[in-house]
Order: sequence, then C-alpha cells, then structure tokens
Amino acid sequence: MPQPAPALILCVNAQTPAAPEGKLGASKPPIRKPSMIQPEAFHHAVVWADHHNARILPFDAHRVHSLAVHAHEHPTRQHESDVRTEHEFMGEVCDALDGIAQVLVCGSHTLLADLRHYVDKHRPQVAARIVGYEVVDHPSDNELVALARRHFLKLDAMAGSPGPSR
Repeated sequence: MPQPAPALILCVNAQTPAAPEGKLGASKPPIRKPSMIQPEAFHHAVVWADHHNARILPFDAHRVHSLAVHAHEHPTRQHESDVRTEHEFMGEVCDALDGIAQVLVCGSHTLLADLRHYVDKHRPQVAARIVGYEVVDHPSDNELVALARRHFLKLDAMAGSPGPSR
C-alpha cells in the first residue's frame, strides 16, 4: 500500500507594520480576509479554535494552507458582555470556511458547544458543511492535519468514495 505524501505546511503570516514614530508597541497583526486563502482550491479543512483565536487549515493531498483569525477585544454597552465580540469572531471563522465542502472543527468542549450553537442558529449553510467536532487540546498544525486526514478517510470509506484527501 503506497504511503501518503507528507503534508507541506504553507503559512500565511501577516507582517505587523512597524509602530509609527513616537508610538510605543505595535498593533495586532491584521486579520487575514477569507478571500486571501482561495478556499475553492481545497475540499477539506480542519479548524482548531478557542474563544480568542482560530487556526484554519484547508488542505488537499499535497498542500496545507494556514489562516489565523483573532477575536477583536472591544468594549460593549453591556457590562461584562462578550456576546457581541464572540459572535463577530465566530462569524469571521465561518466566513473563512466559505467554499470548503467538508470541515472538521476541533477545540475545547465549551468552544465546540458554543460554535455549534452559533452555526446552527446563525449560519446553517456552514453547519451543513461541518462533518464533525473533536475535543482536542492545543495540537500542532501537523497533528491537526493528521487527525483531519484520518477523520476524512474514515468518512470517505463509510460513504464508499475514495475522497480527495488521500
């Protein structure tokens, strides 16, 4: 049986512009817009998220693309309410998955429950493309892609199709 090709991790990292003269510190890196990853080139993706950051890894048999989405921290009118911020963050994660046919979502149990509730209620078109939720701790990108490949191979085998992730 032939061995699967090793995954090549291609990272899209935004460079933080230098802080203007007289300003201390640098701003956060800019949010990478979903259109920058050209998801139509990928059939599968795996997402690892907590309530503040998400790593989205669209992949195929030979390539892996990396995208980071960060939550915006801004005050709201409601004291101690993070609902608006959390919904904006989850919306950006869903936007980044646009055009990807099958998605595996990984993270903490709490995040998975919150994200599942959000996509079921606000983004049913994305919910239909999420094929599984896995509780995992902080894995590396390679561990995430390996987990996703195993998951999608099982899913493809159950459906009787060879699947593009082989």
